[in-house]
Parts: sequence; C-alpha cells; structure tokens
Amino acid sequence: MKRVLVTGALGQIGSELVPALRRHYGDDVVVASDIRLHRPDAATDEGHFELVDCTRSREIDAVVRRYDVGTVYHLAAVLSAVAEERPSFAWDVNMGGLYRVPEVARQHRLAVFFPSSIGAFGPSTPRDQTPQVTIQRPTTIYGISKVTGELLCDYSHRRFGVDSRGLRFPGLISAGALPGGGTTDYAVEIFHQAIRYRHYTCFLRPDSCLDMMYMPDAVRAMIELMEADPERLLNRNAFNVTAMSFTPAMLADEIRKHVPELRVDYEVDPVRQSIADSWPRSLDDSAACEEWGWKPHYDLESMTRDMIEQLGRRLHSVKQEGSRS
Repeated sequence: MKRVLVTGALGQIGSELVPALRRHYGDDVVVASDIRLHRPDAATDEGHFELVDCTRSREIDAVVRRYDVGTVYHLAAVLSAVAEERPSFAWDVNMGGLYRVPEVARQHRLAVFFPSSIGAFGPSTPRDQTPQVTIQRPTTIYGISKVTGELLCDYSHRRFGVDSRGLRFPGLISAGALPGGGTTDYAVEIFHQAIRYRHYTCFLRPDSCLDMMYMPDAVRAMIELMEADPERLLNRNAFNVTAMSFTPAMLADEIRKHVPELRVDYEVDPVRQSIADSWPRSLDDSAACEEWGWKPHYDLESMTRDMIEQLGRRLHSVKQEGSRS
C-alpha cells in the first residue's frame, strides 16, 4: 500500500487523525508532517515524522518521493479568529499550501483531502439546513480561503484528474487537542474550565446556535470519504457534514448534568461573535449520506459524556504524576 501523508499533523485535527490512520492502516503507512518541530509527547510520535513547509513545493515533493506517498490529507491552515488578526499571514499559509499540494498531486497522481468549513458560507447563505449547493459569500479571510480552496480542488479534478475530496466541517470539539484559534473554540474551552475550575467565561452570546461535530466523527468522516467509491461522488469539494447544533447555553446545561456547580459568564468578543453570526446554525448533509453513507455516531448528550470522561481521566493522571514528582 502506498503511504499516507498528513500535513499540519500537530494541529487540532491532525493530532487525532494521525493516530486513527495508524490504527487503520498501520504505523509504517502514515507519514505525519508539520512546520513545527515534532513534540516528543505528541500523539503523532509512533511513526514517521517530517518537518515540511507546505508553501514550498520542493519540500512536499521530496517527502512524497521519499515515502512513495499515494494520498495527502492537507490540514495545514490558520483558523478563523487568528486569521482575522493576521489576514496576510493566513492567506499565505492557507492558499500557498493549498495551491502547491494539488500541483504535487497532479505530478504524482495522488489523492488529496482538503478540509473546508462552515466558514465558507456567509450572512447571505441560508442559516438553517444550509443546502449542499448554495450561495457562498463569506466575510472573513478564513472563509474566503476555504471557498477558494473548494474551487481550486474542483479545478484540479476537472482539469487534471486529481482525485480531490473535501468536507465542510462544522465546529469541531476535541478531547485530545487544545483550542487552536477558531470561532467555535468555546465548545472545547468550556469543558476544560468546567472540570478544573467549575467556571467559564464565554466569548459568544448564550443564544449563538452553531453546527458542531465531535472529533471522532470528523476523523471517521475523513477516512470514509477517502475510501468511498469515486464513481458515486458528485459533490467532491466539499460535502456538508453535521452531527449536532447547539448554543453555549445548551452546552452548559448538558455539562451541568455531570458538573452541577458549573457557572458560565458571557463577555462577548465582537470579532468572533460577528463571525459566528455569519455561519450556519444547521447543515443539510443529505448529499454525504446518499453518496458515501455518512452517519454521525455522537450527539450532544453522548459527546458531552465522553468529553467529561476523557478529560477527567487526563486531569486525574496529571495530578497523580504531580504527586509522584
């Protein structure tokens, strides 16, 4: 089997995708890469790791040749809130890498996965049950880069036959990675703060409803899409996928079933609130369901329970390590 390359492997998605791919295909098959030095405690430390700047075609090409890569999961990107603070940097990273990865894929006949986002939509998009094909006029540099990425991957497929595929992810909630500068980060931060301090100050309004997904579902969706029969795929770049929709207040209420003492305050960040207000409240994922059998495993209740259990075990382990030192 040809190897699988993951760019941005130390990020929020990559830190969970790489171990999942290694369990699925074997440690030797998966090559993790990032522009940052490999952390010795990272979840990606069980196999191949390469330092790669995705804005440099030669570095991507060298790794593809060295490891005989057949598929690239291109995850390297700057997320929404950080991108608004540094738009020029975000454009260089998000678009510089995305242009070069499909070009290397064209030369070596690689399959490419590209993660799009609900950020690819804007305030003129229908916010409830957002259709698979609809108007996309995002108002952030992050969203603009995602729409451009979808179009570029479609172009690479039509013009050069690159097997490019993508998903429009909702907000992603992870027990394995800390927030990385996204607008939906509150849905991760609140768990850490609830378990540690029983208090959280949220940067979105309590009634801000957004589409969300638990990371195990997101990882499974990526792998299932890349293994799907290409003849069935009509909406390659990119499929709407969803699992649940909720507000900060709804999430806090669900967490209180496990942490009754949780207190939540609200100090709204105008930038992140304006971004959230431009994104869908819910997505229509019927195309993904019909074309490659997508179905989420986690809802708000089961995701919350699993997050509390995982983070609780991790905190207990840290305390035990501290008491022994």
